[in-house]
Amino acid sequence: MVIVVLIADCFMDDMKFCIENFGCQMNEHDMDKMASLLAGEGMQRVEDAKKADIVIVNTCCIREKAEQKFYSLMGRLRDAKEKKGTIIGVTGCIAQMEKEDILQRLPFIDFSLGPSNIHKIKKAIDQAMRDEPLLDFSENGCNESLLIRPGYGQDSVKAYVTIMKGCNNFCTYCVVPYVRGRESSRDSRDILQEVAALGGRGIKEVTLLGQNVNSYNNARDDISFPELLEKINAIDGIERIRFVTSHPRDLSPELIGCFGRLEKLCEHIHLPFQSGSDRILKLMNRGYSAAEYIAKVEALRDRRSGIAVTADCIVGFPGEDEEDFGKTMDLIERIQFDGIFSFAFSPRKLTAASTMPGKVPPAKAFERLHRLQKLQREITLSRNKAMEGRTAEVLTEGVSKNSNEELTGRTRTNKIVNFRGPLAMMNRIVEVAIVKGYANSLKGEGAKLKEVQAC
Repeated sequence: MVIVVLIADCFMDDMKFCIENFGCQMNEHDMDKMASLLAGEGMQRVEDAKKADIVIVNTCCIREKAEQKFYSLMGRLRDAKEKKGTIIGVTGCIAQMEKEDILQRLPFIDFSLGPSNIHKIKKAIDQAMRDEPLLDFSENGCNESLLIRPGYGQDSVKAYVTIMKGCNNFCTYCVVPYVRGRESSRDSRDILQEVAALGGRGIKEVTLLGQNVNSYNNARDDISFPELLEKINAIDGIERIRFVTSHPRDLSPELIGCFGRLEKLCEHIHLPFQSGSDRILKLMNRGYSAAEYIAKVEALRDRRSGIAVTADCIVGFPGEDEEDFGKTMDLIERIQFDGIFSFAFSPRKLTAASTMPGKVPPAKAFERLHRLQKLQREITLSRNKAMEGRTAEVLTEGVSKNSNEELTGRTRTNKIVNFRGPLAMMNRIVEVAIVKGYANSLKGEGAKLKEVQAC
């Protein structure tokens, strides 16, 4: 997860904005929200950032690399400001983490908004144009930023829906509770209305977003997350349901059961395990053991045969030794993940892990990371090759990046499939014979429209 950049022209008729996205799904969704608000001011999107008069950088600070890229970009934008007088604003997690202190390092910016205040983007730009900088990092629960409904074009087939924000877990390495706040869930009626509207506009797949969707409505007298999934499953037009991200500790038997009975809930779950060592998991404050994690994955696979499991993993956490790392490798061998997002530990400001003793030398951490990623590449390739000879249901999303003569889409297990087919198959569910499994995608042939458009 790195940074998301929104570049827009000043407010006037037919002005333009440009979006460059380098971030995670939640940052991408926040960007869509801001883009919708600005498009409502009559602006058009452009690809050339050099034509922009206003630059908004929506930031992520989950890992050090993201923060480094942000400050590198800001150095380049400062030069643009000096030459052209560009208005520059910062939004997102770094804005919230630094608050007013961001002006000490970036005195040239014109406004800064935390994640809970992106609904004020037009006000911030208006004030910047009057040389009245707006700094707002307030937190007020389930606020307007969470309720913004981004617009989707007629050609869109997938959409994201935010159902909650923040996190109460305080994992010792994670900055989310400090920059996204405590957990706050949207009213279920608002969510269901939004999803129904998306289904009526031709959206076939919705992904429910939250830092920990499993704990949706834990503190409110409203329906539970499994109950929400059940209601969305009954909405006309919607044919696929996904959600991210899940915390293993909060993965309940009821939620596991949803994978066995809700036909629109896709056979894929992203379930970060972070480490295979119970000692490291305790230092991380994760709230479960490796054995408990494995048991939940096995329960998922019992409920839904063929379910794909992906995860996050941190290597080189303070105090991790070769025995701890070996247990992580053992867990990966045992689970046989479809894919893993793996990272070397980077200390984050405000978190407990940033001051923990036993720091692992970077060279050692990256050597372990290399070994882990090599193992996972072999597993992912093996699992993809196991798809050869099978027929998969694919939701076509567009033209393949590999060839203009091919279409691309994703299976219900979230695997990318490239195949030949007419443009009439765009945004449709098709059945494809898988003929080749690669490290990052599948090759399909003989695509045909699915006769019954229901998952």
